[in-house]
Amino acid sequence: MASIRLADLAQQLDAQLHGDGSLAITGIASMHSAHSEQITFLSNSRYREQLASCNAGAVVLTEADLPFCQSAALVVKNPYLTYARMAQILDTTPAPAQDIAPSAVISPEAKLGDQVSVGANAVIESGVELGDGVIIGAGCFIGKEAKIGAGTRIWANVSIYHRVEIGQNCLIQSGTVIGADGFGYANDRGNWVKIPQLGTVIIGDSVEIGACTTIDRGALDDTQIGNGVIIDNQCQIAHNVVIGDNTAVAGGVIMAGSLKIGRYCQIGGASVINGHMEICDKAVVTGMGMVMRPITEPGVYSSGIPLQPNKVWRKTAALVLNIDEMNKRLKAVERKIEED
Repeated sequence: MASIRLADLAQQLDAQLHGDGSLAITGIASMHSAHSEQITFLSNSRYREQLASCNAGAVVLTEADLPFCQSAALVVKNPYLTYARMAQILDTTPAPAQDIAPSAVISPEAKLGDQVSVGANAVIESGVELGDGVIIGAGCFIGKEAKIGAGTRIWANVSIYHRVEIGQNCLIQSGTVIGADGFGYANDRGNWVKIPQLGTVIIGDSVEIGACTTIDRGALDDTQIGNGVIIDNQCQIAHNVVIGDNTAVAGGVIMAGSLKIGRYCQIGGASVINGHMEICDKAVVTGMGMVMRPITEPGVYSSGIPLQPNKVWRKTAALVLNIDEMNKRLKAVERKIEED
């Protein structure tokens, strides 16, 4: 198991060291499970009483929480952000592939940069361009003329359709499909006539896409995902959607076609967003939001009914079903008051 000296970790994290810098740290754990060779973090002072029983070799915390710590400590301004950076340093996740597997099928017309790895049974079609250090996991399909930027990692069984463009230093988890046809059809007297989807998908730099997410290619113009966007598992992003830089999309979100989402937005899990409209920068939609109209002002938006005990919910539902009748009776009372 690899380890790092606490002093070296403090230097890399730009943290103030308190205690024995020679302590060997082998990993990160939660406060209740960490042992003497692991480091943990305290990001909320409400839980500082747990420091008394914590067995971690060191704790990442703020200056205000330091007096309550009985072990070595790394003092920082933002423990949670530091935890994220520390996890990157101590990450033990293996690469999706190493070297070029003998069973990989790579077109002689594909262009591979330096130190590219391609896993077993992956298929790289003609005209594909893979930048330096790209890693393609086992069983992936990279379609004709697709372009993948330097440092991007793609896990097993991802399908990248023809002419899709993916930027540098992206991470795409298993089972994701990028560039499949958008849901485009015309109706001819009850029969559906398929509209070939002639656009593609263009993904910026440092984008992360979760497992089993689908991003459809555009009908005529392109579906576009900006730089720094993070998308969780099992999301559906329809044709011609545009997502601005650094927007976060939680799991299970469904986006209809030709939707435009601004920069720095946050979309809560299981939300459904209508198409052919815009959401402004810095909008936050909480979980299970149903967005049917444009959002023009930054802020936090919610919809739906939070979970209630069944008996309470049944009463709430009954009231909602009768709201039209209640509204009519209220207006009748208002008219009567006005007449009197």
